[in-house]
Amino acid sequence: MNEEINNIPPAVEQQEEKVWYAIRVTFNRELKVRDDLDSLGIESFIPMKYTLIVRRGRRVKRLVPSVHNLIFFHIEPSAMKRYKAETQMPIRYIMNPATKKPVIVPEWQMRNFIAVAGTCDEQLEYLEVDATNFKRGDRVKILGGPFEGAEGILQRKRGKNRVVVSIEGIVAVATTDIHPSLLQILPRKKTPPRVGILSK
Repeated sequence: MNEEINNIPPAVEQQEEKVWYAIRVTFNRELKVRDDLDSLGIESFIPMKYTLIVRRGRRVKRLVPSVHNLIFFHIEPSAMKRYKAETQMPIRYIMNPATKKPVIVPEWQMRNFIAVAGTCDEQLEYLEVDATNFKRGDRVKILGGPFEGAEGILQRKRGKNRVVVSIEGIVAVATTDIHPSLLQILPRKKTPPRVGILSK
């Protein structure tokens, strides 16, 4: 009997994969939430930018959130539920109106957004997703410079070529002017590549 038991292969535990949750934070406390996550070893992302402020009569650059009350968690679903139930931080899920479930941002889309928003360039422009028509432009890939590798929608405005990268329905960011030699026009696909922005 013991020999038969020993021959039974051990159960293989299925580990959860981390996903990106889009989270709203009230009272502009996104930085405090990030600090709490850092203390727990949980990865997060807040779009940040440098801005000039006056301190003691001097103008200095300060790194501040580009979009208030928004943070992205990179965490396993069970750990997310546990954190949300136990934390005292003022957070809530951003819900998908169609599925009535929390928004989970695809990995390729999140990494693409970070490629642009993560530069903290003060000249980046954050757009109201529902108020723009940027999806009508060509889909392009940036071949060089600080935004190298990012894919998005080309927006020509006032003689400048900017690439708009978005997390659909949540946030969109436009790069600074990109030289045409650094832009590669991509075919529109029904199924998005691993890196890019949603085409629908």
